[in-house]
Amino acid sequence: MTPWLLLSLVVILADQLTKVLVVRRFSLGERLAVIPEFFDLTLLYNRGAAFSFLASAGGWQRWFFIGIGVAAAGFILYLLWQHGSQRLFATGLALILGGAIGNIIDRIWHGQVVDFLLVYWKTFFWPAFNVADSAITLGAVLLILDELRRVRRAR
Repeated sequence: MTPWLLLSLVVILADQLTKVLVVRRFSLGERLAVIPEFFDLTLLYNRGAAFSFLASAGGWQRWFFIGIGVAAAGFILYLLWQHGSQRLFATGLALILGGAIGNIIDRIWHGQVVDFLLVYWKTFFWPAFNVADSAITLGAVLLILDELRRVRRAR
């Protein structure tokens, strides 16, 4: 399990370091165009989950999402222990684990998640996200690819 836990740790450290840098550099809502009319750095906070789900709930969602994150992390650790030899599957799980823990840390320390990556085109804006969210998304894609490979081999 060591390589997978190290990968998760790299994700956590990268996530937290980038968030610290953004919080120190930007004021809330301030934007810096990295690729004009496509990609900005900004500082936003999200009290909810993906796409601000439950962001305006009365505050209980903080503990709810921490609980879900801790439960998910425990389940992922179990899966890594059971299937650590399956490289693609375990890589996906390790990325999701690191991202989940990165966002749990935010919820514990800040009561909300720090988001700072903003992708847009003209009037279409993808919701702001962070390194942890990116790792979770990449990990999910790897899990899907792993399952597609498994189904293909079964035929």
